[in-house]
Amino acid sequence: MTVSALLLLLIPLLQAQGTPPATPLTLVSREGRRPVPTTIAGGQELIALDEVAALFQVTVREDTLAGGLTLTYRGRTVVISTDQPMASVAGRVVALPAAPRRSGGRWLVPVELLPRALGPIYGARIDLRRPSRLLIVGDLRVPRVTARVEAVGPPTRATIEISPAAPVTVSVETGRILLRIDADALDLGLPGGGAGLIDQIRAGDQPTTVAVVLESRAGTARAAPSEAGGVTRVAVEVAAPVSAEAAVPPPPSPAAPPPLFAPRPALQTIVIDPGHGGDDAGVRGAAGVQEKQIALDVARRLRALIETRLGIRVILTRDDDRAVSLDSRAALANNNKADLFLSLHLNAAPVATVAGVEVFHLRLDREGEAARRAAETETTSLPVLGGIRRTIDVIRWDLAQARHVDASAALAAMLEEELRRHLTMGARPRQEAPFRVLTGVNMPAALIEMAYLSNAEEERLAQSEPFQTAVAQGVYGAIVRFRAYLEAERQP
Repeated sequence: MTVSALLLLLIPLLQAQGTPPATPLTLVSREGRRPVPTTIAGGQELIALDEVAALFQVTVREDTLAGGLTLTYRGRTVVISTDQPMASVAGRVVALPAAPRRSGGRWLVPVELLPRALGPIYGARIDLRRPSRLLIVGDLRVPRVTARVEAVGPPTRATIEISPAAPVTVSVETGRILLRIDADALDLGLPGGGAGLIDQIRAGDQPTTVAVVLESRAGTARAAPSEAGGVTRVAVEVAAPVSAEAAVPPPPSPAAPPPLFAPRPALQTIVIDPGHGGDDAGVRGAAGVQEKQIALDVARRLRALIETRLGIRVILTRDDDRAVSLDSRAALANNNKADLFLSLHLNAAPVATVAGVEVFHLRLDREGEAARRAAETETTSLPVLGGIRRTIDVIRWDLAQARHVDASAALAAMLEEELRRHLTMGARPRQEAPFRVLTGVNMPAALIEMAYLSNAEEERLAQSEPFQTAVAQGVYGAIVRFRAYLEAERQP
């Protein structure tokens, strides 16, 4: 038999068995990333049903009498025809690009089966992004990130687009610009290489970062994010290197000496407190949504928004799923001399129809008013160098918030007004309450109940990106107004 004849016999056999794709498919979920074994056969990308069973904990059964395959998950079933490119989901027929095929004792099905048929019974979104080779499982924020060099220059200009829009924190470092994107993962479509004074645009060292690597001869670099039409665009500009002659500064001209101490900004540090964490999940909705996770998701979005647009330092009392005591949360804010404290929570009620956002600030009763007067007047003196004594304020832990109740009330009013622009408020949108987490912080403070997880619709919305973005936007607007309020209070 000639070689040509042998190849003609082998080609159909190889096509039936399939070949691995050039780039493997990657599954992205809350648990992390993992490769998904697939094969290319007959021009289609296929996945073995035993792999589907292992990945998604579904039961696979071959029904020889009915001439089909069934996938069952928590009592819900998909029926796949073995000779037609279709499946049945809850009585609805779903088209597939190809019929299943048997190979070596395994059933192979098109990967499109996962989002089209398995997704509706799985209870979580399954998104197949074939160009990016991603299979995204769950309600994750995975924006598409693309980049292009607009002008070689100098100056070299580039644009990085993030769709859908996501908060971005920009750090200009030696030799590079680093973008930290507030997302669960990134769908990257980056050119890799660069042009002009940009050496390359690539994935950063961390999973949700993008690095713009500069040429060694690059001058000053800057990056400015903006949002329009649901897309975040980061405009990057890298200037030409400064010549040696231009780098020499002119001799200083006589001028008035600068003040010894520059005025401290009214808002320099903000502490955001995502409620609960660790073994304390907080409120849990009927569908399983947990207060601790939503509070952390919104806190991260809000931090990125504040740092990017206002340049204010933001500290989270927790940046992961861990337990933090109420006293530790207050101590973190006090020890970092924060100017503002915001605690994020979700609510629950016995009646499932109760809904809406609510804002709380500290309530003072008669004893509390006495505490405020004590907090305003309690001082002591300590010895310093040279035998001189210096008078300082002494703040008792249980009196810390008492001196800030008026500013906290003003903050709560602004939060109510700004959140109302974006979300539905509750029947009592602004209230006073003696929350323990507020009493010990020595700065203006407020607590926000963002939604009622006991309400089915609000539980569904709380997981969504539009809702979490709306909360962050409303709180951000209130912070901008409160900063102006503090600056006005400082005027003589």
